[in-house]
Amino acid sequence: MSLLRNTITQSGLSLTSRALGFVRDILVASRIGAGPVGDAFVTALMFPNLFRRVFAEGAFAQAFVPAYARTLEAEGPEAARVITQQTLRGLLLLTAVLVIVAQLAMPLIMRVMHAGYAPGSESFQLAVLLTQITMPYLVCMAISALFSGVLNAAGRFALSAGVPILLNIFLIIAVSFGETAAQTSVYAAVAVSASGLVQALILWAGVSRQAIQLSLGWPQWTPALKRIVVLAVPGTIAASGTQINILVSQALASFEVGAKSWLFFADRLYQLPLGIVGIAVGVAILPRLARLERSGKSGSGHGLLDEGIGLAMALTLPAAIALMIAPSFLISGLYERGQFTAYDAKMAGMALVHFGWGVPAFVLIKVLAPAFFAREDTVTPMRYSIASVIINTLLGAALFFWLQSTGRPGFPGLAIATSLAGWMNAAALLYGLIARGWYRPGLLLVKRLTATLFSSLAMGGVLGLMIASPDWVEPWLPAGGLMHVLIFVAIGLLTYLLLAVASGAIRVSDLRRQARS
Repeated sequence: MSLLRNTITQSGLSLTSRALGFVRDILVASRIGAGPVGDAFVTALMFPNLFRRVFAEGAFAQAFVPAYARTLEAEGPEAARVITQQTLRGLLLLTAVLVIVAQLAMPLIMRVMHAGYAPGSESFQLAVLLTQITMPYLVCMAISALFSGVLNAAGRFALSAGVPILLNIFLIIAVSFGETAAQTSVYAAVAVSASGLVQALILWAGVSRQAIQLSLGWPQWTPALKRIVVLAVPGTIAASGTQINILVSQALASFEVGAKSWLFFADRLYQLPLGIVGIAVGVAILPRLARLERSGKSGSGHGLLDEGIGLAMALTLPAAIALMIAPSFLISGLYERGQFTAYDAKMAGMALVHFGWGVPAFVLIKVLAPAFFAREDTVTPMRYSIASVIINTLLGAALFFWLQSTGRPGFPGLAIATSLAGWMNAAALLYGLIARGWYRPGLLLVKRLTATLFSSLAMGGVLGLMIASPDWVEPWLPAGGLMHVLIFVAIGLLTYLLLAVASGAIRVSDLRRQARS
């Protein structure tokens, strides 16, 4: 199956999940809002979001898939099944221990992650309770990632891309209940863990349909399991730099009331292109790179990376431009209702504009890292990721407190640091691939990226005129902020597609060829 077709499968289901996610976020903003309760809920939701992105959206799978595929090809299905079973047992034991320790130490953890609130405050106590409720999601996401890796290695992408939809469905139902914001947040936290259990069970059933029968038990520390752990631990860290940076930013943001909520809603928007494009391309490209490496055709990976980068940037750059041009407009149209005020929309927009210029870097990380993982080199990306976390932490703290000292909100500095760290991580990955001779960008890619940038900037000009001329534009639009956003996005998308096809950034003939291959 072609890279394009795999990416479309991943992206289509991810788009459905993200659309439901926006419905969920609209309800969360309206029922819980931004403030002490909202900050507590965001803290609790941050952990399952982190684990989903680290485990379920490719990081663990990127480390597991090459080892699983190599065993399947070299030793056969039974050996691959045994490795999967031992990895499952090991993951269950490890994550169960982590959850138990976290439950007991949660008040101490919140002194770091929710440090801006006093330990005796209502927000602090609520954050402790909600995060204790959501922590079991870690176990579910770890084993779901394992099952997704097995299915992806078999070319079955739909189920693993589709089950995250359940989290949004469960949360949409949960936030519809509760008389107070705090009560609603408790129902939502319970829904998170419940959805994780259902996701894991569905994926387990999907693996069973592939004639891979697994059972629970005590793990055996076999050489094969040790090899997977050696690859998986640094691989997970390597693919998690962006998410760890977000975690650090949220901890610092707790020193400003409402800032965690503003960063969360900004994060939800810029994660859209990252989730739909970057992760989808990365997940689809890894098995093909691994097969080329095993068959001794690693040179063909240059063209595959060109294809992946070109496709990712063609779908990402216009989104990044739109986020930078109209951040507050987008936030306001989507979330401004109920407990979420115009002031909250303005504040969230201040973060989104800086997340916007980091989006291409975040996507490139997801596309470039698999080139290392396919060669079972997980240590090098881990080093780059750790460096980016250190840079983000130091720069974010410096900007946050410096901006506060000048009488301005400090949280936009956290978004600046996250995006800058992302670009440094992406640049390091690209340099590392080129220096090792694992990748040589082609001239066709350079031309395509130039055309993509031109088309995106021209689209940005059209959208900028719309934002700058509300008196001329609004009479032609239906009432309602959400409808304004949808029409704004539709006009931007149509403009970009016309320009991209005309300039060669997107070639219809290439799309047809890829779809058939």
